[in-house]
Amino acid sequence: MTVPMDLGERGLERAEAFERLEKDSAVARIRESLGGIGDTFCLGCGERIEEARRLALPSAKRCFDCQTDLERGR
Repeated sequence: MTVPMDLGERGLERAEAFERLEKDSAVARIRESLGGIGDTFCLGCGERIEEARRLALPSAKRCFDCQTDLERGR
């Protein structure tokens, strides 16, 4: 018994649609997390978060150095 090519194409289309949905969902989660209001003072060291960083990333909760250390597992 042979499987019609149509079923294979539909499966591929469904997989592509699922991949698009996953990507769109991930982008939406990231945008939502960036949309929050950040802090004036760093959660790590307590120093004021640089104005340039707060302008570039309004949701920043840590200064650049503390965020870098956090991401590098220090």
